[in-house]
Amino acid sequence: MSVTIVRVENKRQMDQFVNFTLDLYRNCPNYVPELAIDTKATLNPDKNPAFEFSQAQPMLAMKDGKVVGRVVALISDRVNEKWEKKIVRFSWIDFVEDFEVCKALLDAVVAWGKERGMTTLQGPMGFTDFDREGALTYGYDRIATMSTTYNFPYYIDFYERYGLQKGADWLEMRVVFPDVLPEKFVKLTDVIKERYGLRVEFARNAKDMKQNRAKAIFDLLNTCYADLYGFAQLTDRQIDKYVQDYISFADMSLLPLIYNGQNELVGCALMIPSLAKAMVKTRGKLFPFGWWHLIKALYLKHDDTIEFLLIAIRPDYQAKGVNSLIVSSLFPVFHAKGFKYAETNCELEDNHKVLNFWNSVEHEIHKKRRAFVMDI
Repeated sequence: MSVTIVRVENKRQMDQFVNFTLDLYRNCPNYVPELAIDTKATLNPDKNPAFEFSQAQPMLAMKDGKVVGRVVALISDRVNEKWEKKIVRFSWIDFVEDFEVCKALLDAVVAWGKERGMTTLQGPMGFTDFDREGALTYGYDRIATMSTTYNFPYYIDFYERYGLQKGADWLEMRVVFPDVLPEKFVKLTDVIKERYGLRVEFARNAKDMKQNRAKAIFDLLNTCYADLYGFAQLTDRQIDKYVQDYISFADMSLLPLIYNGQNELVGCALMIPSLAKAMVKTRGKLFPFGWWHLIKALYLKHDDTIEFLLIAIRPDYQAKGVNSLIVSSLFPVFHAKGFKYAETNCELEDNHKVLNFWNSVEHEIHKKRRAFVMDI
């Protein structure tokens, strides 16, 4: 039978949308599910501030009465204004190993975009850089992280067969922490502090972070990420939501803040213990027991790997060794908490200022992922 595309318009269909990948990747140990509650909230116009300037339509692919694929067609006015293009994005895309299913999903996104005057197809990418983005092209034998997608190799074959081409590539590093920081590294951080008048601080608690520091962190991100592929600045309402949902619950000892002599925030990093294995155990659901796996991984018995969710250095302080202050300030914390490895989030392959930093420590390219584009 042919593939039929159905727009998600009710609770039952949304449940099918979020549960589809649990069946698709049931026997894949490296797939890390999103929490269903997070996916539903992100795709809900009443809960996601991005809908103030975005449109999105979740869709299901049906064949023989069964769900065989899913996708979200998405248009962000802020992205299109920033990059002066008419882009429709595809995101949250998954499908069985059948090219006709993949084609039907992408055709539906293209048709939806053309109805709204779009001329470029791009993806997988979400509303913002904080949504999962990029299709995995290398590292299929490694477990994903809580903030990145996993996909089977046939996805890439089907995208290229459809006519999609490389838009941008990201790299993810796996870093090995040394037992002792090299003396040269320690001396370098002291020189950088004195030369540029910098200091490292940590929020006293979540209240201090939320009231006094969080807004400056996202203002810094808006500045540092402004020219990165596909990025559009976050609005105040988006920032408030991210602070409420994530920053307020972060471990303050893993969120170093770099200030200059004028008390301006010029650098920061956000890390969490790896939740990948815990997320697998949740099967994408907080209840009845999913929450316990996450609490245990965060606070009681965490993994030996930490995830670098983000690092941001203000442009006028980049290439001045500020990154080394972040690592040196965290090193005692890493050892005290028993972390041996770190996995970075996605870093653009041409973002040499960030990538070159890892040359100072033992590391490997752990995974690669790609955003695809084509004219429509």
